[in-house]
Order: sequence, then C-alpha cells, then structure tokens
Amino acid sequence: MYQQIFDPVLGRLGLSALVAAIPLVVLFVLLGVFRWKAQWAGMTALAVSIVIAFAVYGMPITQTLGAAGYGAASSFLTVIWILVNALWIFKLTESTGHFAVLRRSFAGVSDDQRIQVIIIAFAFGALLEALAGAGTPVAISAVMLIALGLPPFRAAVASLVANTAPVAFGALSVPITTLSKVTGLDFDTLGAIAGRQTSIVAVFVPLVLVFLVDGRRGVRAVWPAALVAGLAFGAGQFVFSNFISVELADIGAALSCAVFLVAFLRVWRPREPLSVSSTPVMAGGSGAGSAEEEAAMLARGERDTRRNVILAYLPYAVVIAIFVVAQFSAVKSALGSVAIEFAWPGLAITGPAGNPVATVFSFNFLPAAGTLLFVAGVITTLMLKVPPDRAASIYATTVKQLTWTIVCVLCVLALAYVMNLSGQTGSLGRGLATLGGVFAFFSPVIGWLGVAITGSDNSSNALFGAVQVAAAQQTGLSPELMAAANSSGGVVGKMISPQSLAIAAAVVGLQGREGDIFRKVIGYSLALLLVIALLVFLQSTPVLGWMLP
Repeated sequence: MYQQIFDPVLGRLGLSALVAAIPLVVLFVLLGVFRWKAQWAGMTALAVSIVIAFAVYGMPITQTLGAAGYGAASSFLTVIWILVNALWIFKLTESTGHFAVLRRSFAGVSDDQRIQVIIIAFAFGALLEALAGAGTPVAISAVMLIALGLPPFRAAVASLVANTAPVAFGALSVPITTLSKVTGLDFDTLGAIAGRQTSIVAVFVPLVLVFLVDGRRGVRAVWPAALVAGLAFGAGQFVFSNFISVELADIGAALSCAVFLVAFLRVWRPREPLSVSSTPVMAGGSGAGSAEEEAAMLARGERDTRRNVILAYLPYAVVIAIFVVAQFSAVKSALGSVAIEFAWPGLAITGPAGNPVATVFSFNFLPAAGTLLFVAGVITTLMLKVPPDRAASIYATTVKQLTWTIVCVLCVLALAYVMNLSGQTGSLGRGLATLGGVFAFFSPVIGWLGVAITGSDNSSNALFGAVQVAAAQQTGLSPELMAAANSSGGVVGKMISPQSLAIAAAVVGLQGREGDIFRKVIGYSLALLLVIALLVFLQSTPVLGWMLP
C-alpha cells in the first residue's frame, strides 16, 4: 500500500510543489524552447516524473510503473480512438472529392476566409465540443480549415485557440457534473458561475481567430462580424447556463453564434474580402480539390450539384445525429451496460488521510466518442459508396500517419497519472492554495495547470475541485466561485496540453512540429488566463461580486 504525501521535501509544501513542477517545466521547455518533437519531450518528462515519484515521494517502483501503464491504457478511449476515427472520416471525404465540395459550399456563406474560420472553428467546433468533447472539435475543425485553404500550421493553431470557451460545458457539461460530484456543491450554481466567466472569454476568441488568420489588417476589416459572433456566443452560453439548462449551454451558444452571424452577414460584408485560396487539401492527399481542377470548373461555369453538396455535409450531420441519439437516457444506459471495470493490477494507493484512491480501470467501449465516430465513418463509407477494401486501406494509412502521435499521447497520459497518483499534482495544487486571499487570482491557474497536464477539463475538475473548496474555506472565499474558477481556468489550458498539440499536428500533417505550435499558442493561452484570473479575483471582491448568482 502506498500512501500519498504532499510535502516530502523537508516537510515543506512550497519546496515540494517546486520539485513536483519539474516534469512540467521539462516538458514545456523541451517543446517551446528546444523544439523537440512531442513524443521525445513526452518520454523525457515521463522519465523525470518517474524518478521524482520514486526518489522523492517514495512511491515503490512497481507502483510507479503501474501508474504509468494505467495512464497509457486510459488514453486509448479518451484520445487515440477518437483521433484515429475523426481523421479517417476526413480522409474518406477527401479521397472522394466531397471535402472540396464542402469548401466551396462554405464559401457560399461568406467569401471571406476570416469569417469562415469563425463559423467552422468557433461555432461548429463548439457544437462538436457540446456533443463529443475530447479531441473531436480540434481534429475535425482543423481539417475543415485546411479544406478552406488555410495553411496547415495556421489551421492547427486556429482550431486549438477556438476550442476554449466551450470546453467547460463540453460533452453535455460533463466537467461541471464531475465538479459537482467531487465538491458536493450544487450543479446548477457551479454551471451558472462558470457561464458568467467563460461567456466573457468567448467575446474575445473570434477576434483572436481573425488576428491569427490575417493580423491587424484582418481585425480592422471584419471586427464587426467577429464581435457579433463573440457576443452572440457569450450571450447564448450565459442564458442557457443560468436560466435554461447547464447541459445545453454549448449547444445554445453555438446555434446562437451561427444564427446571429449569418443574419448579420445579410446586411454587412467586409469591404475587401480575404478570398479563399484553392490549394490541395493536404500533403499526400488526393488533390480532388486542387487549384487547377477548381479553376477549370469556374471557367466552364460549373457548380456543384445539390446532391453533391448534400453528400459533402452528410458525414458531419451523421456525426452530430449519432452523438445526439447517444445522449438519450435509454440509449446511454444500453451502451453503458457492457462496460468492463477492474482494479488496475499492482496499484494500491491511499491519500494522506488514509482514504483509498480510486484506481479502477473502466473500458466503456460502446458509448465512447471514438466508437461513435467509427460508426459514423462506416455510415460515411456507405453514403459515399467507398468500396470496403478502399475504406480499410484508408484506415490503415490513417493509423500509420498517427503512429508517433499515438506514442506521444501514451507518454503524456502516463506522465499525468504518475504525477497524480504519486502526489506530485496534489503538491502543486495545495502549494498554490497557501496564498491566502490572493488565492482567488491563482485559483484559475490551478485549473489551467490541471488541463495542461491531463488534457481534460473534466479530469482537472476531478483532481483539483476538492482542493479549490478546501482552499476557499481556509481563506474565507466562496467555495462555489473557486470551484467554478477551476473549470473556467482550465478551458484556456486545453490549447497547450500535449494531447491537444499532438492531435492538431497530426490531423494537418505536421507531426514533429508540436513545439512550434506550442510556441504560437502559449501567448494566447496566458493572455486569456490573465483575463479569467483578473475576473475571478474581482468577483471575489465587492467590485464584481454582484456578478455571482
């Protein structure tokens, strides 16, 4: 039996927290400064965390390695299975030329690439986050942005930045549900507070996306549309999370954003649109949407038939429909009835107070997001009339393309579990919780760190929700505010998590450049984190205390 300890370094929590931070510092320095490939940075950080767990925290080496194996195994359904099947669906549509049709259809909504990025990465991505969560929005929106002509690097960055504000309410608000369970606080109150925080962040995100695509010139040109999109999304998220349904907050926000933006574009258009470039969809792709072919179509005055347009949209309509059906109580119960659960061999851990730490491995295969995407992929092959042998060949090519990404994800999830189960993560969270009244400012930072480590707002809430409440009680702050701040701070940590970086790099064909992507997004992540931290701090004072329910 291994008992966690949070202050192993001379009995000092502060020193222990500094030591516990070393694996994360190693990971981010190797990625951002030395530009190592994500898989090697992940392996190195994992090795460092194992040494610290064994040599500093006293975790037996067998249990340390068991924790790493537990984390690696947990990554299959939560990340790898999703990534493989999301990219497979894209490659199916790419190989048949339907993705080029989809690109031309989006150009019909607006011929401005900056606005199209808002529609796809922000509004449509939020809808995918609401239904599926995990890495699905990043994977699908990134490849769709490439189909619109965005360079792969810019598409990866835009998809990561866009996947922020919806994260707290992803997968029908599973992170808020988890937060309520681990803290014992009211679900609706937590959702309402989170909605009053993330909805403000949402206003800025479309402006950031426009800046990413076209710099200051783009912001000057289309700021009215970006502002309408951000305000509509924020308003929808606020109204749904506070007055209608926390579970439907992202769906309401995404639909509100799309409706108001499309309506606004009927009466306003940018003076100088940024036209969509017609470039091949992806290196090594079929070239079905190549510049030469599309130029020839335009010269002949041809347009895509209604049938082809419908077929281009159908795979994504199927994805949405399947996830909606999977949320019905009867369906969810049936799919979850075959889950396999067992205690992970060799792991016997208790917390500092002697309470057992759960190490139950759950293989809930049928309702997993990756399985639902696989079903959508099979239906796509039938709708697009892709021969079975060709579909299987495309699947094998997809897996081969993602080989190093899979290695990276395995290492990073193993790192997260070693840090969590050994007590390193607990040291970090409790170290920040000793800051007194100023803790309100750093409360979102804990959530940000949690998501950066685990890649999941849900996991971050499970890890640090109780820590936030305990710190609030010690400092006289609102437990509900601090708990919600954990989730809100976590949403802007999603873009720098190694899992998200690996997914974004893989789907756009930039494996090995995760460090470059990290260097690009870290500034935006920190800037948005500062906004949330200041907001939460002011909400803990009379200045903005009136914002709380």
